[in-house]
Amino acid sequence: MQLDIDDAAVGYDGRIVLEGASLTLADGEIGCLLGPSGSGKTTLLRAVAGFEPLLRGRIRADDQLLVGDGVHLPPEQRQIGMVFQDHALLPHLSVLDNVRFGLFRWPRAKAIARAREMLDLVGLADTAKRQPHQLSGGQQQRIAVARALAPQPRLVLLDEPFSSLDPDLRERLAVQVRAALKATGVGALMVTHSQAEAFAMADRVGVIGHGRLQQWASAYDLYHQPANRFVAGFVGEGVLMPARVVDDWHVGTEFGVLAADHQLLDPPGSAVEMLLRPDDVIHDDDAPLQARIVRRHFRGADFLYTLQLDGGGLVQALVPSHHDHAIGQSIGIRLDLEHVVVFEQPENGLGNGLLQSA
Repeated sequence: MQLDIDDAAVGYDGRIVLEGASLTLADGEIGCLLGPSGSGKTTLLRAVAGFEPLLRGRIRADDQLLVGDGVHLPPEQRQIGMVFQDHALLPHLSVLDNVRFGLFRWPRAKAIARAREMLDLVGLADTAKRQPHQLSGGQQQRIAVARALAPQPRLVLLDEPFSSLDPDLRERLAVQVRAALKATGVGALMVTHSQAEAFAMADRVGVIGHGRLQQWASAYDLYHQPANRFVAGFVGEGVLMPARVVDDWHVGTEFGVLAADHQLLDPPGSAVEMLLRPDDVIHDDDAPLQARIVRRHFRGADFLYTLQLDGGGLVQALVPSHHDHAIGQSIGIRLDLEHVVVFEQPENGLGNGLLQSA
């Protein structure tokens, strides 16, 4: 099923929290709405399910209008499955009966066979006779996914499904749930505030902030070609380095003149900012350009070094952890840029700021 959201506005208590949201989720794709708490992502998800009104805009499933232009199809008629944050498993039923709970209109034998098929799909066939309280949090969440898939929905919605789990488990479980969804060919739309979950799970990610859907793209494009400063700062790490426009396609930086990804609208000489990710800066002992380590963050396989150039500019570099350098030490660096992303300088003129990871 293809999901189309067109110019949607959602809110509560008479207040709009998200407006102008438009996106397309292709048949079989997994999408994710990523943003800070209170940004409206869960409210939009619930509007797709039919649990919340749409204040403006339209939502379509293939050629069927779900909501908009005076239409509001009830949730039970949308053929959309829902996985809640708290699993919502029934404690008095076995795992098998939880999975077949939505199949009450099916013949009993067929419903049991379908429930067992879904348990096998999520790797929990051996838990059929257990009670929900006998399972771990991660297992309960996989049961919730199996239950949502059992009635053969056109789309599955997941509302922060891993938020109650240990951080180390979340990304691993996201990969497992993605595999289960892909095996069925059913598309999904998930809400999260964790970019690690979003990147592990989704084909396309929508970053929501300041009351808008800021960008709907692949995780790769969000990281390497963010649409604006908000996306650049919410997704990943890096710095915004001061630069100046040389001509329509080039900027001058402390690293020399570089070709931009897009045509620059500012006149030559204008101050702009260039996005540099840590993986754009390579540690190279033979490089003539030296930078001094002012901060370091050990992350196991690598260090994240914050480095100061001779001109005062800051950059960050990911360096394998066997290169253990002390704060104050200078190392050689060079650029390895696939994309030169440039933003207009803000009115306050403040640049060279470290971006904060979401």
